[in-house]
This record gives sequence, C-alpha cells and structure tokens, in this order.
Amino acid sequence: MSIFKAYDVRGVVPAELDAGDARRIGRAIARHFGARELVVGRDARASSPELTDALIRGVAEDGVDVVEIGQVATPMLYYAVEALRAGGGVMVTASHNPAQYNGFKICREHAIPVGEASGLREIETLAARGGAERSAAPGGRRRSADITSRYVEHVLAVGSVRPRLRVAIDCGNGMAGVALAPLLERLPVAVERLYFEPDGRFPNHPADPLRVENLADLREAVRRERADFGVAFDGDADRAIFVDEHGEPVPCDLVTGLFARSQLARAPGGKVLYDLRSSWATAEEIEAAGGVAEMCRVGHSFVKAAMRESGAVFAGELSGHFYFRFSPSLVADDGIAAFVAMLDLLGREKRSLASLIAPLRRYTASGELSRRVADPQAILATLAREHRDAPLVSHMDGLLVRYDDWWFNMRPSNTEPLLRLNVEAKSPTRMEHERDRLLARMV
Repeated sequence: MSIFKAYDVRGVVPAELDAGDARRIGRAIARHFGARELVVGRDARASSPELTDALIRGVAEDGVDVVEIGQVATPMLYYAVEALRAGGGVMVTASHNPAQYNGFKICREHAIPVGEASGLREIETLAARGGAERSAAPGGRRRSADITSRYVEHVLAVGSVRPRLRVAIDCGNGMAGVALAPLLERLPVAVERLYFEPDGRFPNHPADPLRVENLADLREAVRRERADFGVAFDGDADRAIFVDEHGEPVPCDLVTGLFARSQLARAPGGKVLYDLRSSWATAEEIEAAGGVAEMCRVGHSFVKAAMRESGAVFAGELSGHFYFRFSPSLVADDGIAAFVAMLDLLGREKRSLASLIAPLRRYTASGELSRRVADPQAILATLAREHRDAPLVSHMDGLLVRYDDWWFNMRPSNTEPLLRLNVEAKSPTRMEHERDRLLARMV
C-alpha cells in the first residue's frame, strides 16, 4: 500500500486513503499491538472526523478499548499515551502536508514510534489482508478524556525560568493553538498571535515552517511588534522553527547547540544527540556546556530509539524536531516544549537570541540541496570510494565524509530518486568549491 511511508501512513483523501482503509488499518493496529487500550487524537482537517471514526471502529472490532482525546497536537497524543498508561496511540494527521492529505502517526506504549523498521510493515501486511481475522473478543469500548491541563503542566517542566518577553507566534492554522492557548495563560509573555485558529484548509499559508516563504508573516510581525523572538509550528506542532528579534530564521542545528546549555543545566554531564547534518558548532556547544555530544541518524523513530538506548537527555534535528527526555520512560519530540525551552534559555542567558546565535555562525553551510538523479546508490558508492581515505567516513545515514576543514553528507530519499546534500566548511570559498563539485556529480 503506497500510503505506508517510512515513519507513518499518509495519502490524499479519498483517492489514496478513505474510511475503508482507516477501518482496516485500525483493525491491523489493534491486532498487531495486542494492547488493552489505545489513545486516538486528530487534527482539524476536514477528513479527520470520518477517518478517526472509521479507525476507532476498526480498533474496537478487535476488542480493544479506545480513549478519544479529540482535536490535539501530536505531542499531546504522545503525552496522553504515557499519562493514561495506554498500550499505544494513533494521531490522525498529515502534519505539514496540504489540506487534501491525511494519515496516521502510530506509537506503542510510552509513545515509542512505529516506523518501517519497528512494526509499520507488519501493520501494512495485516491491513492489506483486511485487518486479519475478526477477533472473538467482545467489541472494545470508547471513552473520552481531556488531557489539556495535564499536558500544560507536563510541558512547563521543560524549563523553570519565565522571562517577561514579547513573542510572535505563528500556528499556521494547525494544532499548536490548542496547546498554546492554555499554556500562554501561565506565562508572563506578551504575544502577537498569528493564525491560532485550527483550520484544516490552511487558508493563510501552508503549515510547513521549514520553507522560508511560509515564515514571511511571522518575520514581519516580529519586526513590527519589536518582539524578542518568533516561533512557527508545523501542522501538528511536533516541530518548531525560530526567528530572532530581527526576523531572521535561526538554523535548527544551532538551536540544538543553544538548548544543550539549558537542558544540561538540568542534567549535568548528560548526553545530547545531534542530527549528523548539523554544524560542527553544534557538537562544540554541547561539549562546552559539559555534555557528551553524539551524532545520530535522521528521522524521529531513529532519534528516539538512539535516545532510549544511550540515555541521552536531549536531541535536535535540522527539520525542527526537538526531543526531550520528559521522564525515564517518555522521550518525545515536542514543538510546544521547544517554545518553553527557548523562553527558559533566554531567561537564563539574559541576552538576545541574535547575540546568542552569532558566535555559533562560525562556519559556512550550504543548507540542504536536493537533486533528482538516475541512480542514487551508484553515486554514493562512487563518492565513498573517492573519499575512502578521509579522516572520517560514515555510512550511518547515506554518506558522511569529514576532513579537517570541510565535510559533507549525502543522503538518498526514502520515497523518490533524490539525493540530499549538506556541505559545511571553515571558509565560504572552500564550502562553495566543494558544494559545486558535489552538485556536478549529482546527475
């Protein structure tokens, strides 16, 4: 089934994903998990109520109880699975995708993600067979729960400093506003609110803050209101992108380095994981804060697994996913928590975001560049041979090559014949030279 991706289920409704699919997938999830109870939440897309109802009917048909938590952000679903001691959960959402899409993010107990290497392929197989044989158990029960107030307490624990700042926030008509509205009542911040109302049509701009054009309204609001910083969330609020007081976007790898300071203040000497595409400055900042810096593979299921295995206290990716160890058993990416962490950081440092970031911009990066190619693996194999004598060569995720004065990572897409390139160097000239040489090979 083409709607089963590397980390979730996603497709155009109803052409690729409809209520019948949702019901079969619900039955398959229930059968695969074998849990007593699952939590289900949804976003504000027009198709979400119908898909949610069908999914729940499928789960209940297999004798599994369901706790419905209504319209929520994905991090709220993760929290609910842990707080309600459920055997897993499903969030009905297509994250940052356009309005015609929808899908399911699936997790096990303790919000452990289900991806292609951790059960999603088995669920796909069961769903393709119709969700397996009908269970002989009585139908599962449905009940509702409101976890909002408890989630607010949960996320406030990420940072203890509450500075009086002026902030611009763009929810993109996604689900961030559901969590932020009660949270902001507890914080001494003045807020310029942009598009807080959940609207699955995304009428103002796409809820994908990684695309700089979607930050235009936020950047203008920061400058107009003379805000201390701005933050934009994706459609289901598991990602956050920050801009400084001048309205300039802040690279997420550098935010990871900054957050390490405050997170390590709570867990001195802890391990912090960073996306292997991150700047040298990220690991340097982690180590300067007294932490242990360790590279990790890209993708939320891989990052969370690595955090659990290593005991890491925090992690960050270039995509705007920031991962917190909320408890010994709960590790989750949470854009709302990242907002609280930024307030805590600025309160501790008592300096502007731009001034904190400036020293971290000590290297020159290309940003991520994508090219459609005929044979991604052949290109990677050729480059690996050519750079085999480099001081560091890693195949953790694509090809990572590091020299003393520059490095690159080239990764294949999970779904398309694309290669994605990141280059960084100690000088602009070196970066541009190596970037252009590698781009010429990506054909």
